[in-house]
Amino acid sequence: MSERKNGLTYADAGVDIDAGNALVDRIKPAVAATSRPGVMSGLGGFGALFDLKAAGFDDPVLVAATDGVGTKLRIAIDTGHFKAVGVDLVAMCVNDLVCQGAEPLFFLDYFATGKLEVDSAAEVIEGIADGCARAGAALVGGETAEMPGMYPEGDFDLAGFAVGAMERGRALPAGVSEGDVLLGLASDGVHSNGYSLVRRIVAQSGLGWQAPCPWSQGSLGAALLTPTRLYVKPALAAIRAGGVHALAHVTGGGLTENLPRVLPDGTGARVDKGSWAMPGVFGWLAGAGGLDEAEMLKTFNCGIGLVLVVAPEAADGLRDVLEAEGETVHRIGWVIAEEGVHYAGQLG
Repeated sequence: MSERKNGLTYADAGVDIDAGNALVDRIKPAVAATSRPGVMSGLGGFGALFDLKAAGFDDPVLVAATDGVGTKLRIAIDTGHFKAVGVDLVAMCVNDLVCQGAEPLFFLDYFATGKLEVDSAAEVIEGIADGCARAGAALVGGETAEMPGMYPEGDFDLAGFAVGAMERGRALPAGVSEGDVLLGLASDGVHSNGYSLVRRIVAQSGLGWQAPCPWSQGSLGAALLTPTRLYVKPALAAIRAGGVHALAHVTGGGLTENLPRVLPDGTGARVDKGSWAMPGVFGWLAGAGGLDEAEMLKTFNCGIGLVLVVAPEAADGLRDVLEAEGETVHRIGWVIAEEGVHYAGQLG
């Protein structure tokens, strides 16, 4: 037998299978904590199994959503704080699902990097598991891709995939009409949209991520990593109470672009900008970036992360339901017979 001329291994090429196995072992407890009725199998197989009947559905329609967290990742990488973007990844997907009237059931993630660093990857996935547990969704699997030469050292990318279900005939939006009331749920800050502009403003300001936050306690980087608020359980409680005709997740495009997505042709929204107080981060971004109100409202959530379009007679009761679930609720306007979002008042 001739002697081998080279002894290269996969690890020599930059892929460390042992590190991947160590990551799986590390995250098993966090993943197990997300289990829910319906999960038949999760980590370890070539696919995950889910039993819709065991989850309580009789005639289900599946709903799927996928998303990422955008260039907010750059701040996480630069500061070395990763858990929040895991929560963001889940929230960006499941908040969309619930807008269709669906209950999130399970979640999968895709984590891609040039060289797998077990500690940082585990922190991300533990954040994903935290978000799943808070949304009532099981983390049933995912993919960790180590791809040397594709990403600079220390960089990674994330994508998330959520599947939910609802009983047939209960999809939203449905029944939206002129006069319906708009209930806005407060956001926890910038959430996960507009960060290319955020990063540009921060660079223009001359501040670093470790600089004191101009509008709050702690560092600027930590404040900007505040995760996207999870609206799933309050929204489902409102839907089950009755009177909800539509929900709009306020993401990229702000109120200006997202509200019309759930309104019928020929209708629009009248929004009173003075009906809620903007969190300090938005005032700072507007001032430091010289942004006018129109630009703010079509780029950021400006303090309203989810809007419920509800029957007028149900508005007060639904406000009570949402507040009991821990939400800060603002009556921000109503549906009108004119397309587009029409603003009154001033942001403050």
